[in-house]
Amino acid sequence: MHHEEHHRSNRTGWLRAAVLGANDGAVSTSSLILGVATSHASHGAIVVAGIAALVAGAMSMAAGEYVSVSSQKDTEKADLAIEIEGLQSDPHGEKEELAQIYVTRGVQRSLAVEVAKQLMAHDALGAHARDELGITDELSARPLQAAFASAASFMVGALVPLASATLIQGATLPYLVAGLSLLFLAVAGGVAAKAGGANIPRGAGRVLLWGAMAMAITAAVGALLGTTP
Repeated sequence: MHHEEHHRSNRTGWLRAAVLGANDGAVSTSSLILGVATSHASHGAIVVAGIAALVAGAMSMAAGEYVSVSSQKDTEKADLAIEIEGLQSDPHGEKEELAQIYVTRGVQRSLAVEVAKQLMAHDALGAHARDELGITDELSARPLQAAFASAASFMVGALVPLASATLIQGATLPYLVAGLSLLFLAVAGGVAAKAGGANIPRGAGRVLLWGAMAMAITAAVGALLGTTP
């Protein structure tokens, strides 16, 4: 019988960036809107603040993800260059190093040597990248993918509080913006947990906790420092 398993680790790169972007979009934009709203600013000022938060946040997320993941990519390239040099200058030593890795993992010495020999004959650099450095095609750094995923997901998350603030006016605005944003965060946290194979209530709960804290603190700052209506 053909044995087949479906793992989720290949989603790590884009899932992390997408979850971070959506959560940050909802939390930061809703918090900013609440802070401005509780300061008794005009409805127009609240909407402008929300739009500014969406645009600035999306660009910041894209730039931040691109820079950080590019640094990771540069590190991977540097490590691979070291391996290439080692394979050219001391192939026997590299084979022994690979065999010792398998021995450490529980493979018998003679078998480990044979496995290392065959893997290096097939793809020496790939074997060392995977088993020595932990670099694989599925999990390797992808700066552009992370940047676009973060920016797009940030805008999705930010649109919820922004649309709410645009359509709602009056004293109920802060409450409805907070409520809808928290609902979005709960759903997003649950979906992300399911996609990653984690506990759904726990994933939704931790997002709700930090989102509520951010909104409450920012709203309190706006109320304390705002103008008298």
